[in-house]
Amino acid sequence: MPVDPDRVPSPVVPPLAARARGVASSPVREILALTEQPGVLSFAGGLPAPELFDDAGLRDAFAAVLEPRAAERSLQYSTTEGDPELRRRIADRLAVRGLPTDPDAVLVTSGSQQALTLIAAVMLEPGDRILVEEPSYLAALQAFQMAGAVPASVPCDDDGLIPDALERAVDEARPKLLYTIPTFHNPTGRTIPDARREEIASIIGDRELWTIEDDPYGELRYAGDPVASLASRPAAAPFVLALSTLSKVAAPGLRIGWVRTPPSLRAPLVVAKQAADLHSSTIDQAATARWLAHVDLDAHLERLRAVYGERRDTMLAGLPGALPEGSTFTRPDGGMFVWVRLPEGHDATALLPRALEQQVAYVPGAPFFASDPDPRTLRVSFTTHAPVEIGHGLDRLAAAFGR
Repeated sequence: MPVDPDRVPSPVVPPLAARARGVASSPVREILALTEQPGVLSFAGGLPAPELFDDAGLRDAFAAVLEPRAAERSLQYSTTEGDPELRRRIADRLAVRGLPTDPDAVLVTSGSQQALTLIAAVMLEPGDRILVEEPSYLAALQAFQMAGAVPASVPCDDDGLIPDALERAVDEARPKLLYTIPTFHNPTGRTIPDARREEIASIIGDRELWTIEDDPYGELRYAGDPVASLASRPAAAPFVLALSTLSKVAAPGLRIGWVRTPPSLRAPLVVAKQAADLHSSTIDQAATARWLAHVDLDAHLERLRAVYGERRDTMLAGLPGALPEGSTFTRPDGGMFVWVRLPEGHDATALLPRALEQQVAYVPGAPFFASDPDPRTLRVSFTTHAPVEIGHGLDRLAAAFGR
């Protein structure tokens, strides 16, 4: 029997929690869905290049942990804190990078995004203020808003967080937390230099300001010297939760991230992890630990840096001819992103449909701001495409912008 459209009942809408009603969907995810169309060349997502995955090494690692005796363990429930061998290897790598770490301080999470969610669940009450950079990582803003917290922006310049502005924000907002990506920031690509990190570390220690230091890109440096983390600086160390992930250097599909926690927060975070998912995937952790044991990680990283560095250079060389005259953009020493600011009178969100018509995509910058968005900004990523494809994409972008 045909259905009378006038008599079809309206969908039943459940009563949503207040924290869910106020959180918007990620425009990055929505744009990525559009770029699935054939022919679209996307600078939108911060995606690692799939041709650089060590698929052979990972295949061997998974095969090894699925051998009969090993499978009894790798297919079973596991400890909430994470695979002990994986935690040891993560701690060893952090030590190599200048952050000595006890494996017991490492909590393995399902990507560093889950670490943000767990910290928010443990430390933030509805209405709490959390300080974030201006602009900031979009998915972090979502995690904090889902906890009912209120992100408050701290002004930044080309060197990142401005210490004087941070002190004023602490006095005015009385925040529960500070969230920062000091190395190859998302979305801007900027890095806080060493001297300024010392100032920020002093503020963290003096004000006892609990801080989330997110470092997903730190291994991807193409120029300059490494800068010591906030978590490694004595003044700040007792108050810093250090996050990172293998998503950018191994494969995001593994969903292996972690948080390095001060002792006072280990037990609460473990309980929050138990409530969320009991533990991260046992087999993925076991295979990742096996892969780390057998891969020449430094050689693998050198390959990534060589390829991504060339792609960054291609992007930076081509942007002046693709953007409207008067545009500015960052010149990152590493990471995945370049941050663009168009001239007065331009709106990156309004221009995106024209770019999609030219079969090229970027992410408008407005959603990365906790308040007072700058409509002229946009983010482009250079890691996914080979130099010749980046050139084609910039030609399309030039057409969309009327160059």
